[in-house]
Amino acid sequence: MREQGKIFAGFSVFILGMAIWYGLWSKDPTGTTALFLAFGLGAFIAFYLLFTAKRVDTGAGDNPNAEVSDDAGVLGFFSPHSWQPLSLGIGGSLAFLGVIFGWWLLFFSVPIIGIGLFGWVFEYYRGENQTQ
Repeated sequence: MREQGKIFAGFSVFILGMAIWYGLWSKDPTGTTALFLAFGLGAFIAFYLLFTAKRVDTGAGDNPNAEVSDDAGVLGFFSPHSWQPLSLGIGGSLAFLGVIFGWWLLFFSVPIIGIGLFGWVFEYYRGENQTQ
């Protein structure tokens, strides 16, 4: 994680320099704001990765002598057959279309997002996937 944090920190410093240079050169407030926001996002990720790297064990990505097989193993549990992300994607798409075409679309998107969130949270509490 430490190496990824350093990469994002370098990216953030580069974007900050480009934002300052672009803001002085072009006098464009929209692009300058977007570049400063990109700097902020990169800095947040760099801070998180560097802060978390102090608390976890050194991974294979931080060891220059590591082999690919050193990072093998279980990475976590991922639901293999969940339909809830599709529901959230459709609801989120409708919500963003509501910003473009009209706020009335939110009346259709909010229930779809709510159903998707409820289903995702309680997916393993009922039905065939119920855990004992």
